[in-house]
Order: sequence, then structure tokens, then C-alpha cells
Amino acid sequence: MRKIKKSKLFAFSSYLILSKFLLKKIRVYTFLSFSLICGAFGQTPQSPQRVIQFTGVVFANDSVSIVPGVHVYVPKGGRGTTTNPYGFFSMPVLEGDSIIFSGVGFNRNYYIVPAHDEANSLKLLIYLEENIQYLEEVTVFPYPSEATFKAAILAARAPNEFDPNNLNVWMNSELLREIYQNQTMSGNNTLRRSVNEQMNYNRYQYQPAANNYLNPFAWSTFIKSIKKN
Repeated sequence: MRKIKKSKLFAFSSYLILSKFLLKKIRVYTFLSFSLICGAFGQTPQSPQRVIQFTGVVFANDSVSIVPGVHVYVPKGGRGTTTNPYGFFSMPVLEGDSIIFSGVGFNRNYYIVPAHDEANSLKLLIYLEENIQYLEEVTVFPYPSEATFKAAILAARAPNEFDPNNLNVWMNSELLREIYQNQTMSGNNTLRRSVNEQMNYNRYQYQPAANNYLNPFAWSTFIKSIKKN
């Protein structure tokens, strides 16, 4: 009888220990499950980043001069563009993108795209500060020393320098007329030509060029140029 009672007490105590262990496990699992469920319901779903068309014009720090050729790029996204001859740029960006503006002779400028609640476009005016570095003056001579250069200049002689008829040859009217007709353009004419080329490029950039054969002003200019020559 004593052996039976001892075996029953041992079984009952083992049952109590096992049930306590199982209750602890159940409590731990219940707490973890409850925490995961609360965390899942507590998290707010993140809305996807909106695509924004970012446009603007880049100016120098004087607020008047536009800056063409400025690199506008997003380093992390690998996207970018360059400002046109009028300083204008346009590119798609995402909210939170960090944009870098860099140009030769200017300090870098940084901009972070904010949360945009309006229409899917963002327009800005960007100002860059000049970063001018002056180099030391360097003098280049075609001779190893300044004294050798001066001696070579003083020793130089023009062809037929001592010929008395040489002056009359170079002052001939026919020769002077030929030199005048074949001379290169002056600085004023070069500037005028470059400005006209830029104006024609801007005028006919998005349309076919005008036919000057039907332009009376072009014919008038052509006839005047013939009369002058």
C-alpha cells in the first residue's frame, strides 16, 4: 500500500510540475502573439513616394545672369539633367530626393524635395554662388631667356629693308585694295556675326528656316552689298 501511495504521489507531483511548465509556455506564447498582433494593427501602411516634375531656372548670385550647363542630378537615384542655354531644367524626382546643383566656377548647391500636396509639379529658382580662383601669372617666352629673346628681336631684319623702292611697293594702291578686300573680320563684325547666328538658331530651332529667296528685305540687303563692292 505504501508503494502504491508513493507512486501516486510521484505521478501527481510530476503532473503538477508539467502543468506549471506548460502554463508558463502558454503564457509566453500568448504574450508574444498578442504583441505581434498589436504591432501589426498599430503600423500604418506607408504610402508610395509620389513622382514630381521638378522644373526651374538657375541664376548666379547677382539674380540677373542665368547659368547654362549646370548639372542637376540625384546621386542615389542615378538621375540627372543639364540646364539649357537659358538656365532652364526639368526632370522627374521623388519626394525626399536629395538634388545637387554643380557648375564650373560655382559652389555646389543642395536641395531636398519636400512632401508635395499640390499638383505633381515643383517650380523653383536656384541661385549659385561664384567660386572664382585666380592662378598665378606665368610668362612664356619662345627663347630660353629674356636676354636671348631681346637680342633676336633687335637682330631681325625685314626683306629689302634698305631698298628705297620697297616703300613704294608696299604703298601701291592695287596692293592696298587687295589687302583691304581680303582682310579678316574685326572684333565688332565677329560679335555681330555670332549674335546673328545665335538669333537664327533660337528663331528656327523648332520650325523650318525661312526662304530668303522670297524675302524682299534679304534682296535689298543683297543688292546693297553688291553696290558697295
